[in-house]
Amino acid sequence: MREIDRLTTERYGIPSLTLMENAAEATARTVVDCLAGNASGKGVLVICGKGNNGGDGAAAARLLAMAGARVDVVLIGVVDDTKGDARENFERLQSWNDSQTDAAGGVLNLFECNSEKGWQQLLESVLSTSHDAVVDALFGTGLTREIEGLYLEPIKYLLHIREQRDQSPSAGPAIISVDLPSGLNSDSSQLNGAAVRADATVTMTAPKRANVMPPAAHLNGRLIVASIGSPADLINEADTDLFSVEAGDARQWLTSTRYTPESYKNRHGHALVIAGSRGFTGAAALCANAAMRAGAGLVTAATPASVQPLVASQVMTEVMTTALAETDRGAVSDDALDYALRFAERAQVVAIGPGLSAEDERTRWFVRQMVEKRKTALVIDADGLNCLSPWPSEMRGSKQFPLVLTPHPGEMLRLPGQSDKSLLDDPVTIARTFATAHEVILVLKGSRTIIAAPDGRVFINSTGNAGLGTAGAGDTLTGVITGFLAQAYGNLKEDTDALQAVIAAVYTSGLAGDLAARQLGMRAMTASDIREHLSEAFCLLDLAGEMPSRFGVR
Repeated sequence: MREIDRLTTERYGIPSLTLMENAAEATARTVVDCLAGNASGKGVLVICGKGNNGGDGAAAARLLAMAGARVDVVLIGVVDDTKGDARENFERLQSWNDSQTDAAGGVLNLFECNSEKGWQQLLESVLSTSHDAVVDALFGTGLTREIEGLYLEPIKYLLHIREQRDQSPSAGPAIISVDLPSGLNSDSSQLNGAAVRADATVTMTAPKRANVMPPAAHLNGRLIVASIGSPADLINEADTDLFSVEAGDARQWLTSTRYTPESYKNRHGHALVIAGSRGFTGAAALCANAAMRAGAGLVTAATPASVQPLVASQVMTEVMTTALAETDRGAVSDDALDYALRFAERAQVVAIGPGLSAEDERTRWFVRQMVEKRKTALVIDADGLNCLSPWPSEMRGSKQFPLVLTPHPGEMLRLPGQSDKSLLDDPVTIARTFATAHEVILVLKGSRTIIAAPDGRVFINSTGNAGLGTAGAGDTLTGVITGFLAQAYGNLKEDTDALQAVIAAVYTSGLAGDLAARQLGMRAMTASDIREHLSEAFCLLDLAGEMPSRFGVR
């Protein structure tokens, strides 16, 4: 980001002070939004550090006062110690003239604090008064170590505000952080000591790792990415292999696979789901139903013979079922291989694993043979992954027949045969390492699901909530991914980008989960609720593509 800022000024002639003013405008807009769209007469506290992050806060304070707010600015330090653009904005506050705000009625006060004694005095005076919003502009992207000393005091103050709010949601001001919550290292997903818990974070130009990767990302609140004038070319030139998935990524895929007047079931692909075992029929039904609801033209659930009637009673009427040879414990047997391979020739994509069981060697052999002899894209989940753990070193995905793996953290550790849970502290690295080594698309599920590509790129999904941590949600996600891939291969054929379909599926499934939580709350929602909100997610992302043309939707 420092390089992008520098090149914006050097190559395009945009002054750095202009970039800071634009950042301040974005911050002020967010504060006004948190104040129900009107800052007039509202109390705003802005806590600033001496660096450019503090300069952003100082400029935002001036803009808020011009909008009629009563603004108290606390600088941790003194203006004489600030430099460059930050110094310019603090000096503007020092020379503030009441006549500048007569029309709006705004007030602006600047307080310098360079000692713990001074902080205690502020606590008894300025900070004891009521504020409607607090802007955290203490530290930005330059922080790499734990905050201590005087700088820790405002962090503790803001954490106290959040603790009071947690006990009584109506008490206390909204907290808006500039670039990222103070206390976080922008280049790390891990917590770096005490850090602010924001309600909203306004980050400039592009997200930083701490904005999108948990646990750090959980402190951001609502993330707003603000354009402050850096040309898109500079962002595209940046040397990065980590990306945040946005609505436009899912919308692009949905647009490319829209229904046409000539569309019919074969154009939307046939998905084969090999899943279930005695006592675990629900996983097969959830996966198959999700694939159908996700838009696959045809879905067949292949299950052990003894459980086929039960699965048939659990799936949607539109889902077909077929029986597979089974072991004496009701799991898929190696005797089912020839039939399953022949049946798979009818499908564009095969999903294997949910509820399958991994206890019998004959089931494990069946799964491995299905992977090795596949002639389609293959999605492997749950017991399908357990049957292949540790992952055979020679097993690879390919562009023609990609392998999509969807492990949760425990399964992720088993795939490379690891037991060190600390490896999961850096999920980007463990996912990228495995995906590139075995040329697979790896979907590592978690509070922020990540998608690692065979070429080393990693995509952080931005949708979803804690309610998705419920039984069957993983089976549902596998079904949505399978349904999207079936449509991609049925519709786009040789132009299919499996990675794009997977990214869109993960985003859309998470969005459906968010819509379900909005209606039901996270505690009560189930995996089936996620599936039933897919249609609403589709319409939110691409209403024009979902409605018949005669409805006149634009």
